[in-house]
Amino acid sequence: MTPDTLSAPTAFQQFDVTTHPSQGVTHVAALRSEMRRLELDGFIVPHEDEHQNEYLPDANERLAWVSGFTGSAGAAIVFQDKAVLYADGRYTLQSREQTDQSVWEVKDFHGTSLADEITATSSGAVIGYDAALISPTSLNALLTAAASAGVTLKSLSPNPLDVAWGAARPSQPAAPIVPQPLEFAGIASADKRGQIARNLKANGQAAALITAPSSLAWLFNIRGGDVIRSPLPLGQAVLKDDGSAELFIEPAKITNGLLEWLGNEVSVRTPGEVAAALGALSGRSVLIDANLSSAYWLEALQSAGAKPFLADDPCMLPKACKNRTEIAGTKAAHIRDGAVLTEFLHWVATEAQETLPTEIEVAKKLEAMRVAAGGLKDLSFDTISGFGPHGALPHYRVTTASDLRIAPGNLLLVDSGGQYADGTTDVTRTMAIGTPTAEHRRMFTLVLKGHIALATARFPAGTTGTHLDILARQYLWAEGFDYDHGTGHGVGVYLGVHEGPQRIAKALNRYALQTGMIVSNEPGFYKEGDFGIRIENLQYVTEAVIPKGGERAMHGFANLTWAPIDRSLIMVEMLSPAERQYMDDYHAEVTRLVGPMVKPDVRAWLDEVCAPL
Repeated sequence: MTPDTLSAPTAFQQFDVTTHPSQGVTHVAALRSEMRRLELDGFIVPHEDEHQNEYLPDANERLAWVSGFTGSAGAAIVFQDKAVLYADGRYTLQSREQTDQSVWEVKDFHGTSLADEITATSSGAVIGYDAALISPTSLNALLTAAASAGVTLKSLSPNPLDVAWGAARPSQPAAPIVPQPLEFAGIASADKRGQIARNLKANGQAAALITAPSSLAWLFNIRGGDVIRSPLPLGQAVLKDDGSAELFIEPAKITNGLLEWLGNEVSVRTPGEVAAALGALSGRSVLIDANLSSAYWLEALQSAGAKPFLADDPCMLPKACKNRTEIAGTKAAHIRDGAVLTEFLHWVATEAQETLPTEIEVAKKLEAMRVAAGGLKDLSFDTISGFGPHGALPHYRVTTASDLRIAPGNLLLVDSGGQYADGTTDVTRTMAIGTPTAEHRRMFTLVLKGHIALATARFPAGTTGTHLDILARQYLWAEGFDYDHGTGHGVGVYLGVHEGPQRIAKALNRYALQTGMIVSNEPGFYKEGDFGIRIENLQYVTEAVIPKGGERAMHGFANLTWAPIDRSLIMVEMLSPAERQYMDDYHAEVTRLVGPMVKPDVRAWLDEVCAPL
C-alpha cells in the first residue's frame, strides 16, 4: 500500500461517525415535547420510510435521528417515561453501542415485537403513528394488539418526529431519472406493462397502485439515485388494465429524453396529483400490496372511493425472475468485478500482510480498485470490513471511532459489492492474516461445507428457500453451532442488493424459487469478541431439467461470483471427495474467467491459490 493510495479520496463511502448516543437525550426530549402537545402517551418510530425502503435517504433516517442507531432493520416506540428500541440479530451489539442506555431499552426482535410492547401498555393510552411509514399488514398487527389492551392508535400527519427534527432535517432527494437501456433491461417497458395489465384485467382489477421504488425502476426501465447505494427513483405509479400508466415524480428529476423514453402511454405527473388520479378510479377495483406499500395509500384509495384489492405487487415476481438479457449482463458484471476482487485478494495476501492496514484502509483500497476498473455506478452497499472481533458482527460498519488495524493471527472479513449498469454484485471473503489457528480452519471448513451443499443442491418446482436453508447449516448444527442471519437473499440487476420475494432462511417463505431468480449463498460463523467467518457467492436458479436416469425435473443453482476462496483456511481432510472436486472445479473456473483480466503477478498468484487441493 502506497501513501498515495491511503490519501486518495473515496468516491462513495465516508467513515465519519454520523450519530452519537447522546442525541438520544435531546432528540427523545424534543419528540416527547411534541407528544405532550398532541396528548400522546407513546409514538411509534419505524425504520422504514414512506416507500418502505431498507436503505434510506438522509431525510428519512428518523430512527437514527431519535436514537443514534443506524442499522437497516429496527423500530422503536417512545413513551413519556421510557423508550424501547427493537433490532434484529444482525445488530444486537451495534444497537447497544449506538444508543444511550439511560434513555433506551434495547430489545431483540427474536421472540418479542412492537405489538407485545403495545399489549403491555396501560389501558386507555393513546399511541401515535405515521400511516405513511407502516405497511397495512404491520399496522393490522399493531391495531389488533392495541384493541386487546384497550389502547388507541392514532394516525398523525404531520409526523411529530419530523416537527421535532425541524429545520435541521435534510431535504428530500431529487436525483435525476435516466433510462435503463434495452440492452440491459432485456424487455421493453410497454411489454412489461402489457403483460401485467392483461393479468389485472383477467382478475377484474382496473388498475394497480405501485409505490415500491424498485418496481417503478423495473416497470418503466428507468434508474434514479434517491436511495443510497441503490439506483432507485422515489415516486408512485398507477398502472391501468389497458397497459397505460401515470408516473408521479418530482419534475426536477426529469432528464432530457426521459419523456420520449417513457412513451405516449405513460403520463408523467407530479406527486401532488396522485389523489386526483385515485379519485378517477372511484368504484373500481385497484390492486395494492399490503406489505410493500404503506397504510397511507390504502387509506387514500378508500377515501377516493376505490375498492382496494390486497395482493402482491404485480412487478415483484417478474422482476425477481431475471430474463436472459439480465442474466447475461449480471454474469458479465460479476466476471469484471471478480477480476477486481482477485486483485484485491492478492493485495491482502501479499502487501497487506506486511503493511497491516486498518479496516478503513482496506475498504478504501477495494473501493479504489473498483473505481479504477471503470464502469462502477456506485457500491451496492457500504463495505463491511471487519477484522478479528469486528468480523463477528455480521453487519459491522467501520467508522473512524471503531477502526482497527489488522494483525497476524486472526481473520479479516470483507463483504462488498458494486452497482454496474448490467448487474449488481455482492461477495464476502474471509482471509487469514498471518497463520490461522486450528479453530479458524475448522470453523471455516464447516462453513465451506454448508456453502458447497447449498451451491450443489437440486430441487423440484415449488421448493422455497425455507426448504433449502438447512443444507447450509447442517455441518455447523452437527457440531453445536449456528448463525443468526438468513443464508440467502434475492439480488436485483442494477437494482437493490436485497430484493424479494425469494429468500433462503429459517423463517417461513411462501415463494418458490423460480428460474432466473438470483440469491446469495452466505453461511457464516461468528465467535463474539474474537472472529467471524462468512463465505458468500451469488447464484441464480437454473431451468428445471430431468437428471440422467431420473424421472422428475429439478432446478439447480448456477454460480455468478468468481474469486478465490482462501485455501489456507481449508482443512482438506474434512472435505469429502465430492466437496474437494467442487472446490477444484470452482477454482479452475475462477482461473479461466478472471485470470486473463488480472496483472501478470496476480495471475501467477492466482494459479497457485487455485491449484487443485
